[in-house]
Amino acid sequence: MSWRIPGKEAALSAMLMFGGGISVFAADATSQVMMQPVSYCECGKAGGSSAVCTECNCCPTCQKPKKADEKPDRKTCCHGCELNWSKLPGSICPMPKPGYAATPPAHPGYFSFVDHLHGDCKEKRPPNGYAPFALMPPSSFDVDFRYVDKIDPCKRDIVQALKRIELNDCMLFSTGGQVWTRFMNEHNSRLTEADNSYLLARTRVWGDLVLGDTARVFGEYIWADSFNEDLAPLPVDVNRGDILNLFVDINAIEYDGHPVYVRMGRQELLLGSQRLVSTLDWANTRRTFDGIRVFRRGEKWDFDAFFAQNVPAAASALDKADENQDLTGAWLTYRPEKGHFVDFYYMYFDNSNNITQQNIVRAPAQINTLGTRYTGGKDGWLWDYELITQFGDVGNADLFAGAATVGFGRHVKDACWSPTAWIYYDYASGDADPTDNDASTFNQLYPFGHYYLGWIDQVARQNIHDLSFQYTAYPTNWMTFVCQYHNFWLNHSRDALYNAGGVATRRDATGAAGTDVGQEIDFVLNCHIAKYSDILFGYSHLYGGDFLERTSGGNLAADSDLFYAMFQQKW
Repeated sequence: MSWRIPGKEAALSAMLMFGGGISVFAADATSQVMMQPVSYCECGKAGGSSAVCTECNCCPTCQKPKKADEKPDRKTCCHGCELNWSKLPGSICPMPKPGYAATPPAHPGYFSFVDHLHGDCKEKRPPNGYAPFALMPPSSFDVDFRYVDKIDPCKRDIVQALKRIELNDCMLFSTGGQVWTRFMNEHNSRLTEADNSYLLARTRVWGDLVLGDTARVFGEYIWADSFNEDLAPLPVDVNRGDILNLFVDINAIEYDGHPVYVRMGRQELLLGSQRLVSTLDWANTRRTFDGIRVFRRGEKWDFDAFFAQNVPAAASALDKADENQDLTGAWLTYRPEKGHFVDFYYMYFDNSNNITQQNIVRAPAQINTLGTRYTGGKDGWLWDYELITQFGDVGNADLFAGAATVGFGRHVKDACWSPTAWIYYDYASGDADPTDNDASTFNQLYPFGHYYLGWIDQVARQNIHDLSFQYTAYPTNWMTFVCQYHNFWLNHSRDALYNAGGVATRRDATGAAGTDVGQEIDFVLNCHIAKYSDILFGYSHLYGGDFLERTSGGNLAADSDLFYAMFQQKW
């Protein structure tokens, strides 16, 4: 490494050194003369300090050869502060590892149907901020397009061109969105003994303004509707234009080399396995909250603390938070090694609404939730454990309840279709006598129950046992096949069966109907059509057991069917 003095500064230096007034100008010269290092790359040519070497396209910082279409990290000076934009915004949080986790193949091939059609075989999956699947549980504000900075602007596709737009040295803007439509055909819909066919449609548009490493403003609009239904649409399926997310992130302090962010405003929450708190992407509207969140992402430890109020979707009015429901909590995650996650969490749920279902009081309730989870894998063997305890008050009763999950899996990396198989046992306590002063029915809070307890949405993580099996395979790099099997039975026969939304739908107060809910099988096929396009097909059948048969109406309708076809376009 040697040093050089740029042209104008060199002339000034000569005047100072050989003119007659060194003592007069010495102090000023110190501030004006700029010494810049000359970087020599592996080709032996001087690459300068701010540009890629024109001889061999080497990085000016590390002098290592770079790909011809890859740019160096963009760094700017914002009011005297250097910003490395490859790390901004720093408040992007990768989605925690869910249950039933599967690993897609990494070998060369066709990574979309369009690739296959054009014979465009690729060495590896192209970088993409969006997952190659029609459902997208992560929030739009956690979609990571920072890789776009490395792509020459002339080589970016239309979606990438809308990301990481440089407004000036201190600001960056991105925009994107999603359009989906889903056809649903349900037999014995919602266990009402009625059939229901309808069409769901949804549009989301978001904008993201990054103000250096100091702040971030994110907003997202949603429109969702249901058409031609035979039954009244579910509340979570209709929201004809509203704010899904609108918040500001502030880089408050730095702890142990990592920033601590404060997020204020309307925001989605997704925590841990999503068995208790999720965005519920299967719903046409998604779930969101008004509140404040403090979070930090470190090398090994992540921390979240939050206060939030759920914002129910209002079909034709502006959404507003339910101020009778408060969720407060703290979440700590430890990552001892890659792919391993240990969660410790506490949440306090205060619901002052009056809710009674099937003659069972569900609220008012003040519920403390303590839980822990450990998930990981080694040499193709996988595991997932979660243990949850609840205590507090429900109505006039004292609450003590619990839930547990134990899962073991196997991933065979080199086998045909790269399969992953899981077997799970899930338990959530029920109440042996809902009329006494002791309550023991678990409250599932705000979960992604659809993902864990059957895609037909008739079962919640409340008063239930579930023995399940899932097989995931990839017939090609652009196809994902999932098969799930569930065997459900109630924990207590005098408590109710609760659906995916936590609502009591069937009950025999005498307990004579027994506990056998039935068995469910789900088939899901996702086709990654193009880089930002997916089609999803699915069929589910619930074989009703004795409990459903004995609590049915006159026609004894206990079985349910669901077929759906969905198209999603992201941008």
